[in-house]
Formats: sequence, structure tokens, C-alpha cells
Amino acid sequence: MRAVARDVAFFVEHLKGQVADISFELAGRARALAGETGGRSVAIVVGEGARALAGQVACDVAVCVDTPEVARYNPLAYAGAVAAVARAREPFALLFGNTSQGLDLAPAVAAALERPLLAYCREVRVEGEKVVGVSQVYGGKVMVEAEAPAGAVVTLMAGAYPADAGRGAPGAVEEAAAAVDAARVRFKALIEPEAADVDITKQDVLVSIGRGIQSQDNIQLAVELAEALGGAVSASRPIIDAGWLPKARQVGKSGQTVKPKAYLAFGISGAPEHLEGMRDAGLIIAVNTDPKAPIFDVAHYGVVADLFDIMPALTEKVKAAAG
Repeated sequence: MRAVARDVAFFVEHLKGQVADISFELAGRARALAGETGGRSVAIVVGEGARALAGQVACDVAVCVDTPEVARYNPLAYAGAVAAVARAREPFALLFGNTSQGLDLAPAVAAALERPLLAYCREVRVEGEKVVGVSQVYGGKVMVEAEAPAGAVVTLMAGAYPADAGRGAPGAVEEAAAAVDAARVRFKALIEPEAADVDITKQDVLVSIGRGIQSQDNIQLAVELAEALGGAVSASRPIIDAGWLPKARQVGKSGQTVKPKAYLAFGISGAPEHLEGMRDAGLIIAVNTDPKAPIFDVAHYGVVADLFDIMPALTEKVKAAAG
């Protein structure tokens, strides 16, 4: 195994000129780990406008690659650029988000660098000359701790660490040239989904429903409560799969990650995939008839009751309090 430096590097994910929240989470964690290794936190920013994007991220140094080959996202070009920067710097660890883009790039970069990969991590830490990751497997039902030599590539789950710790500005910005071969893949167009009627990621209050709502007609109960609270209705995957609400309302691993001030979960058991999308809400209130439902493990307040008893009564109380 080649010798490595003490720096901790991370890939900055972005879209349409905006840095993704996961990148701020990585920035904060990289700085903390670099404090333990005695190195620096290094942001790797690839793409058009890399220098401007780097200016949003707190790190010791940002390395920018902004060449025609990487003007738009291209997995071959991006992986080649990140690998080139990492090969020159040999970081103690290289962090990616456990996102569609991160999972697109991290394995390719690890292979190019001949470094081990720790994926689906909810935690990453340094122990001596080892990188230790705690990975979420089998949909979050099992947590596995694994260690790798210094130089490992790691993908971190969204929400594993706070994003605020990574917001700021870099101590220094450097330009890097990376010769990449992207001839086999060409960017043609960015196809975006139609705008949703409501952006649940921007709501302060969410009334979220699961299987316990029983039928599409009963969703009106959640709508009335959400309107009384000044929020919106969201749902777990079974409601979306049934076609009762649009995909834009789904909370969870295959839906949206939300962080409202208050998250009210009615009839949601709390599958790991759902918890991944809402566990960072400021206040979580759960109502379920099953006292052993996993949702109660993350809820600040829980009620073991029938949602059809609680939801209408709560709506009346809220309306009365509002006058």
C-alpha cells in the first residue's frame, strides 16, 4: 500500500450552481477528521464555475477542476478528474455522498486509485492508521462496522452529520488541470421532473401518512390537519406506490429528505428507508397502534392509538386555538 498524506478530502456535489446539502455535511466531517489526522480538509470541486462553488464550502483548501471536458456532468470525466486530484494528494480518506452521483463516482475512483471502498456509511472515524466506517445494509436493518487502511474511499449517507458545520468559505483555492478521456460518454441534456404542487423539503410542518390511513378517501383528514397547522401532507412509500399521492410527496430513501420544524407521522411504522428521510426533523410526533413500531425509536413524542381518533380531535383543537 502506498504511503498517504494526512489530509481528508471530499467531493463537492452540485447542480445548477448550487452546492448540495450532502457536500456541506461532508465538509464538516472532513474538517473534524483532519483535526484528528493532523492534516487539512480538502474540497475537490469539478465542473463549470468550480471556483464560485468552492467559495460556499468551509475547508482548508479547495482544489478546482474547470475544463471543457467537465463543463457538464459526465461520470467518466468527473471520476477521472477526482482520481487525478486524489492521486496527486494521496489523502488519508476521500469522502463522497451516498447519493446517485456519489455512488456513480466513488467505486470508479476507488478502482482507479486501487483503494478500498466503504459504502452506505452512517458514521466514519479515524482509529490510528485506519479508516473505520459503520455501514447501513439490508435497508438499514443491520449496521456493519468495517475498517480499511488509510487512503480509503468512503460514501456517507445524507443526514449522518450536520450540514451547518460545512458552510463557510475555503482557506485557499487552487486550480488543477486533469487530463480526462470522456469520449465514450457525452452530456446531451438535463431532463428535470415537472415542478411539484408543493415542495415538501421547504415546509416547516409536515403531516405524514402511511398504511394506517387505509384508503385514499381518508387522506382528506390529513389535509385538514395540515391546513390547520399551516403545513403540507407528505407520505411514506406505500401511499405513493398505491397512487394516492404524487411522488413529490414521498419521504424516504427513494423520495425526499425533509427537515421540517415539526413532523407528524400517522400510521407510519417507520421502515429504515422512511426514517432515513425524516430523522433530522426538529420535532417528531408519531401516532401508531403498534407500540413496537420503529417510528417510536426516533420520535420525540409518541401516541399508541388509532389515528382516526387522534387526527380529527387534533384538527379541532388546532382550529379552536387559532380562533
